Amino acid sequence: MKYTLEYPSELPTAPDDFLRPDVIREVATQAEAAGFSAVALSEHPAPSAKWRSNGGHNTLDPIAALSFMAAATSRIRLMTNLYVLPFRNPYLSAKALGSLDLVSGGRLIAGVGAGYLRSEFSAVGVDIDRRAELLDEALTALRSIWTEPETPFTGADFAAVGVVHLQHPVQRPHPPIWIGGNGAAAIRRVVEHGDGWMPIIAAAGMASTMRTAAIENTEQFGDAAARLRNRLADAGRDPSTVDIQVVCPPTDLDDAASLRRARDTLAELIGHGATWAVVHVDGSSPQSALDYIKAFGAEMDLVATRDISESRV
Repeated sequence: MKYTLEYPSELPTAPDDFLRPDVIREVATQAEAAGFSAVALSEHPAPSAKWRSNGGHNTLDPIAALSFMAAATSRIRLMTNLYVLPFRNPYLSAKALGSLDLVSGGRLIAGVGAGYLRSEFSAVGVDIDRRAELLDEALTALRSIWTEPETPFTGADFAAVGVVHLQHPVQRPHPPIWIGGNGAAAIRRVVEHGDGWMPIIAAAGMASTMRTAAIENTEQFGDAAARLRNRLADAGRDPSTVDIQVVCPPTDLDDAASLRRARDTLAELIGHGATWAVVHVDGSSPQSALDYIKAFGAEMDLVATRDISESRV
Protein backbone atom coordinates (compact mmCIF):
# COMPACT_ATOMS: atom_id res chain seq x y z
CA MET A 1 0.00 0.00 0.00
CA LYS A 2 1.23 3.47 -0.93
CA TYR A 3 -0.01 6.61 0.82
CA THR A 4 -1.00 10.03 -0.49
CA LEU A 5 -1.09 13.05 1.79
CA GLU A 6 -4.11 15.23 1.09
CA TYR A 7 -2.73 18.69 1.73
CA PRO A 8 -4.29 19.81 5.05
CA SER A 9 -5.84 23.03 3.69
CA GLU A 10 -8.43 20.68 2.14
CA LEU A 11 -9.92 19.98 5.57
CA PRO A 12 -13.02 22.11 6.35
CA THR A 13 -11.67 23.29 9.72
CA ALA A 14 -8.06 23.92 8.65
CA PRO A 15 -6.86 27.46 9.41
CA ASP A 16 -5.63 29.86 6.73
CA ASP A 17 -2.06 29.23 7.94
CA PHE A 18 -1.90 26.31 5.50
CA LEU A 19 -1.97 28.80 2.61
CA ARG A 20 1.35 30.34 3.68
CA PRO A 21 4.34 29.46 1.47
CA ASP A 22 6.57 28.50 4.41
CA VAL A 23 3.92 26.08 5.68
CA ILE A 24 3.32 24.59 2.22
CA ARG A 25 7.07 23.97 1.92
CA GLU A 26 7.35 22.43 5.38
CA VAL A 27 4.38 20.10 4.92
CA ALA A 28 5.57 18.88 1.51
CA THR A 29 9.12 18.23 2.67
CA GLN A 30 7.92 16.51 5.85
CA ALA A 31 5.62 14.26 3.82
CA GLU A 32 8.52 13.28 1.58
CA ALA A 33 10.82 12.63 4.55
CA ALA A 34 8.14 10.56 6.28
CA GLY A 35 7.79 8.26 3.26
CA PHE A 36 4.52 9.40 1.70
CA SER A 37 4.29 8.50 -1.98
CA ALA A 38 2.36 11.57 -3.13
CA VAL A 39 0.85 14.86 -2.02
CA ALA A 40 -2.51 15.86 -3.46
CA LEU A 41 -4.68 18.92 -4.01
CA SER A 42 -8.17 19.22 -5.47
CA GLU A 43 -9.45 21.89 -7.86
CA HIS A 44 -12.13 24.47 -7.11
CA PRO A 45 -11.60 27.64 -9.16
CA ALA A 46 -14.88 29.29 -8.10
CA PRO A 47 -16.48 27.47 -5.14
CA SER A 48 -19.58 29.03 -3.69
CA ALA A 49 -19.74 30.50 -0.18
CA LYS A 50 -22.61 28.08 0.49
CA TRP A 51 -20.36 25.12 -0.32
CA ARG A 52 -17.58 26.51 1.88
CA SER A 53 -19.89 26.97 4.86
CA ASN A 54 -21.37 23.49 4.48
CA GLY A 55 -18.30 21.29 4.65
CA GLY A 56 -16.17 22.84 1.92
CA HIS A 57 -12.59 23.97 2.43
CA ASN A 58 -9.93 26.46 1.42
CA THR A 59 -8.58 25.87 -2.06
CA LEU A 60 -5.41 26.55 -4.01
CA ASP A 61 -4.90 26.21 -7.73
CA PRO A 62 -3.40 22.71 -7.87
CA ILE A 63 -0.98 23.40 -10.72
CA ALA A 64 0.50 26.43 -8.95
CA ALA A 65 0.65 24.83 -5.50
CA LEU A 66 1.99 21.47 -6.69
CA SER A 67 4.63 23.21 -8.81
CA PHE A 68 5.74 25.08 -5.69
CA MET A 69 5.91 21.77 -3.80
CA ALA A 70 7.87 20.22 -6.66
CA ALA A 71 10.59 22.84 -6.23
CA ALA A 72 10.87 22.03 -2.52
CA THR A 73 11.05 18.23 -2.94
CA SER A 74 12.80 15.64 -5.08
CA ARG A 75 10.97 12.29 -4.87
CA ILE A 76 7.37 12.64 -3.78
CA ARG A 77 4.78 12.55 -6.55
CA LEU A 78 2.43 15.48 -7.21
CA MET A 79 -1.22 14.45 -7.59
CA THR A 80 -4.29 16.36 -8.70
CA ASN A 81 -7.24 14.92 -6.78
CA LEU A 82 -9.17 15.88 -8.81
CA TYR A 83 -8.47 18.17 -11.77
CA VAL A 84 -11.81 18.97 -13.43
CA LEU A 85 -11.27 18.46 -17.14
CA PRO A 86 -14.68 19.81 -18.30
CA PHE A 87 -13.82 23.26 -16.90
CA ARG A 88 -11.49 24.09 -19.78
CA ASN A 89 -10.26 23.46 -23.30
CA PRO A 90 -8.22 20.20 -23.38
CA TYR A 91 -5.21 22.03 -24.82
CA LEU A 92 -5.11 24.20 -21.69
CA SER A 93 -5.32 21.11 -19.46
CA ALA A 94 -2.62 19.32 -21.42
CA LYS A 95 -0.34 22.36 -21.20
CA ALA A 96 -0.87 22.94 -17.47
CA LEU A 97 -0.59 19.30 -16.40
CA GLY A 98 2.24 18.62 -18.84
CA SER A 99 4.15 21.63 -17.55
CA LEU A 100 3.79 20.31 -14.00
CA ASP A 101 5.23 16.99 -15.15
CA LEU A 102 8.14 18.82 -16.78
CA VAL A 103 9.04 21.11 -13.86
CA SER A 104 8.74 18.23 -11.36
CA GLY A 105 11.01 15.94 -13.38
CA GLY A 106 8.22 13.49 -14.19
CA ARG A 107 6.38 13.23 -10.88
CA LEU A 108 2.81 14.09 -11.91
CA ILE A 109 -0.15 11.79 -11.28
CA ALA A 110 -3.04 13.37 -13.17
CA GLY A 111 -6.12 12.54 -11.14
CA VAL A 112 -9.05 13.87 -13.16
CA GLY A 113 -12.82 13.94 -12.95
CA ALA A 114 -16.07 15.50 -14.07
CA GLY A 115 -16.70 18.03 -11.27
CA TYR A 116 -20.00 18.41 -9.46
CA LEU A 117 -20.72 21.95 -8.21
CA ARG A 118 -23.40 23.50 -10.42
CA SER A 119 -22.59 27.05 -9.31
CA GLU A 120 -18.91 26.51 -10.12
CA PHE A 121 -19.69 25.32 -13.64
CA SER A 122 -21.81 28.44 -14.10
CA ALA A 123 -19.00 30.66 -12.81
CA VAL A 124 -16.49 29.30 -15.32
CA GLY A 125 -19.03 29.35 -18.16
CA VAL A 126 -19.52 25.63 -18.75
CA ASP A 127 -22.84 23.80 -19.02
CA ILE A 128 -22.87 21.22 -16.22
CA ASP A 129 -25.24 19.03 -18.22
CA ARG A 130 -22.37 18.50 -20.69
CA ARG A 131 -19.87 17.42 -18.03
CA ALA A 132 -19.85 13.73 -18.99
CA GLU A 133 -19.54 14.49 -22.71
CA LEU A 134 -16.76 17.00 -22.09
CA LEU A 135 -14.89 14.64 -19.79
CA ASP A 136 -14.91 11.86 -22.38
CA GLU A 137 -13.73 14.26 -25.07
CA ALA A 138 -10.99 15.67 -22.83
CA LEU A 139 -9.65 12.23 -21.89
CA THR A 140 -9.27 11.31 -25.55
CA ALA A 141 -7.74 14.69 -26.33
CA LEU A 142 -5.33 14.66 -23.39
CA ARG A 143 -3.75 11.37 -24.40
CA SER A 144 -3.54 12.45 -28.04
CA ILE A 145 -1.97 15.82 -27.24
CA TRP A 146 0.59 14.27 -24.89
CA THR A 147 1.60 11.37 -27.12
CA GLU A 148 1.41 13.14 -30.50
CA PRO A 149 1.62 16.86 -29.63
CA GLU A 150 2.29 17.91 -33.21
CA THR A 151 -0.95 16.33 -34.50
CA PRO A 152 -3.92 18.75 -34.49
CA PHE A 153 -6.88 17.67 -32.37
CA THR A 154 -10.46 18.70 -33.05
CA GLY A 155 -13.28 18.63 -30.50
CA ALA A 156 -16.92 19.63 -30.46
CA ASP A 157 -16.14 23.28 -29.66
CA PHE A 158 -12.49 23.72 -30.70
CA ALA A 159 -10.02 22.77 -33.41
CA ALA A 160 -6.28 23.12 -33.85
CA VAL A 161 -6.00 24.16 -37.49
CA GLY A 162 -2.40 23.17 -38.20
CA VAL A 163 0.67 21.41 -36.85
CA VAL A 164 1.09 22.26 -33.16
CA HIS A 165 4.41 22.80 -31.39
CA LEU A 166 4.18 21.40 -27.85
CA GLN A 167 6.64 19.61 -25.60
CA HIS A 168 6.18 15.98 -24.58
CA PRO A 169 5.77 15.45 -20.83
CA VAL A 170 8.69 13.75 -19.09
CA GLN A 171 6.75 10.54 -18.45
CA ARG A 172 6.15 8.38 -21.52
CA PRO A 173 3.89 7.64 -23.19
CA HIS A 174 2.22 10.18 -20.87
CA PRO A 175 1.80 10.90 -17.14
CA PRO A 176 -0.48 8.40 -15.39
CA ILE A 177 -4.14 9.35 -15.67
CA TRP A 178 -6.26 8.35 -12.68
CA ILE A 179 -10.01 8.80 -13.02
CA GLY A 180 -12.47 9.65 -10.24
CA GLY A 181 -16.06 8.48 -9.90
CA ASN A 182 -17.95 5.43 -8.69
CA GLY A 183 -20.38 4.46 -11.41
CA ALA A 184 -20.35 2.40 -14.58
CA ALA A 185 -19.22 5.40 -16.65
CA ALA A 186 -16.18 5.92 -14.41
CA ILE A 187 -15.20 2.27 -14.74
CA ARG A 188 -15.61 2.49 -18.52
CA ARG A 189 -13.35 5.56 -18.59
CA VAL A 190 -10.67 3.79 -16.55
CA VAL A 191 -10.75 0.84 -18.93
CA GLU A 192 -10.54 3.10 -21.99
CA HIS A 193 -8.15 5.78 -20.75
CA GLY A 194 -6.98 5.24 -17.20
CA ASP A 195 -3.92 4.10 -15.31
CA GLY A 196 -5.75 4.39 -12.00
CA TRP A 197 -9.20 4.59 -10.41
CA MET A 198 -10.13 6.94 -7.55
CA PRO A 199 -13.51 5.92 -6.08
CA ILE A 200 -15.12 7.49 -3.03
CA ILE A 201 -16.40 5.19 -0.27
CA ALA A 202 -19.05 7.32 1.42
CA ALA A 203 -22.67 7.42 2.50
CA ALA A 204 -25.28 7.66 -0.23
CA GLY A 205 -26.05 11.29 0.64
CA MET A 206 -22.48 12.43 0.08
CA ALA A 207 -22.23 10.42 -3.13
CA SER A 208 -25.40 12.09 -4.38
CA THR A 209 -23.97 15.53 -3.58
CA MET A 210 -20.89 14.65 -5.62
CA ARG A 211 -23.10 13.39 -8.49
CA THR A 212 -21.77 9.84 -8.45
CA ALA A 213 -23.02 6.38 -7.58
CA ALA A 214 -22.83 5.29 -3.95
CA ILE A 215 -20.14 2.93 -2.67
CA GLU A 216 -20.91 2.83 1.04
CA ASN A 217 -18.65 0.12 2.49
CA THR A 218 -15.73 -2.19 1.81
CA GLU A 219 -17.97 -4.95 0.43
CA GLN A 220 -19.50 -2.64 -2.17
CA PHE A 221 -16.03 -1.39 -3.00
CA GLY A 222 -14.91 -4.98 -3.51
CA ASP A 223 -17.79 -5.62 -5.91
CA ALA A 224 -16.95 -2.47 -7.91
CA ALA A 225 -13.24 -3.31 -8.00
CA ALA A 226 -14.07 -6.80 -9.27
CA ARG A 227 -16.20 -5.26 -12.04
CA LEU A 228 -13.27 -3.06 -13.01
CA ARG A 229 -10.86 -6.00 -13.11
CA ASN A 230 -13.27 -8.00 -15.27
CA ARG A 231 -13.76 -5.12 -17.69
CA LEU A 232 -9.99 -4.58 -17.93
CA ALA A 233 -9.41 -8.26 -18.64
CA ASP A 234 -12.16 -8.26 -21.27
CA ALA A 235 -10.43 -5.31 -22.93
CA GLY A 236 -7.12 -7.15 -22.99
CA ARG A 237 -5.56 -5.07 -20.24
CA ASP A 238 -3.70 -6.45 -17.24
CA PRO A 239 -5.72 -5.43 -14.13
CA SER A 240 -2.56 -5.42 -12.01
CA THR A 241 -1.24 -2.44 -13.99
CA VAL A 242 -4.12 -0.18 -12.87
CA ASP A 243 -3.86 1.44 -9.44
CA ILE A 244 -6.86 1.94 -7.16
CA GLN A 245 -6.79 4.72 -4.57
CA VAL A 246 -9.14 4.80 -1.58
CA VAL A 247 -9.35 7.01 1.51
CA CYS A 248 -7.52 5.89 4.64
CA PRO A 249 -9.93 5.61 7.60
CA PRO A 250 -9.66 8.45 10.15
CA THR A 251 -6.98 7.34 12.59
CA ASP A 252 -6.07 8.54 16.09
CA LEU A 253 -2.42 7.57 16.25
CA ASP A 254 -2.47 7.70 20.06
CA ASP A 255 -5.39 5.26 20.33
CA ALA A 256 -4.56 1.57 19.93
CA ALA A 257 -8.17 0.68 19.09
CA SER A 258 -8.36 3.34 16.39
CA LEU A 259 -5.09 2.13 14.87
CA ARG A 260 -6.30 -1.45 14.91
CA ARG A 261 -9.56 -0.52 13.18
CA ALA A 262 -7.69 1.46 10.53
CA ARG A 263 -5.27 -1.39 9.87
CA ASP A 264 -8.14 -3.90 9.64
CA THR A 265 -10.08 -1.69 7.21
CA LEU A 266 -7.01 -1.06 5.09
CA ALA A 267 -6.29 -4.80 5.00
CA GLU A 268 -9.84 -5.39 3.71
CA LEU A 269 -9.43 -2.72 1.06
CA ILE A 270 -6.07 -4.12 -0.01
CA GLY A 271 -7.68 -7.55 -0.25
CA HIS A 272 -10.24 -6.08 -2.65
CA GLY A 273 -7.53 -4.50 -4.81
CA ALA A 274 -6.72 -1.08 -3.33
CA THR A 275 -3.10 -0.06 -3.90
CA TRP A 276 -3.04 3.53 -2.58
CA ALA A 277 -4.78 5.36 0.25
CA VAL A 278 -5.32 9.11 0.79
CA VAL A 279 -4.49 10.24 4.32
CA HIS A 280 -6.19 13.14 6.11
CA VAL A 281 -3.90 14.38 8.85
CA ASP A 282 -4.53 16.56 11.91
CA GLY A 283 -5.22 19.95 10.33
CA SER A 284 -5.83 21.95 13.49
CA SER A 285 -2.51 23.75 13.01
CA PRO A 286 0.60 23.45 10.85
CA GLN A 287 2.60 21.98 13.74
CA SER A 288 -0.10 19.42 14.45
CA ALA A 289 -0.07 18.41 10.80
CA LEU A 290 3.72 18.08 10.74
CA ASP A 291 3.67 15.98 13.92
CA TYR A 292 0.93 13.72 12.52
CA ILE A 293 2.72 13.25 9.19
CA LYS A 294 5.93 12.19 10.95
CA ALA A 295 4.10 9.90 13.38
CA PHE A 296 2.00 8.31 10.62
CA GLY A 297 5.12 7.53 8.62
CA ALA A 298 6.71 5.87 11.63
CA GLU A 299 3.57 4.01 12.73
CA MET A 300 2.81 2.65 9.25
CA ASP A 301 6.50 1.91 8.60
CA LEU A 302 6.66 3.86 5.36
CA VAL A 303 9.79 3.30 3.34
CA ALA A 304 11.24 6.17 1.33
CA THR A 305 12.85 5.01 -1.91
CA ARG A 306 14.48 6.86 -4.77
CA ASP A 307 11.37 7.11 -6.93
CA ILE A 308 8.39 6.39 -4.73
CA SER A 309 7.49 5.25 -1.26
CA GLU A 310 5.44 2.39 0.05
CA SER A 311 4.47 0.75 3.30
CA ARG A 312 5.94 -2.52 4.46
CA VAL A 313 2.59 -3.35 6.10
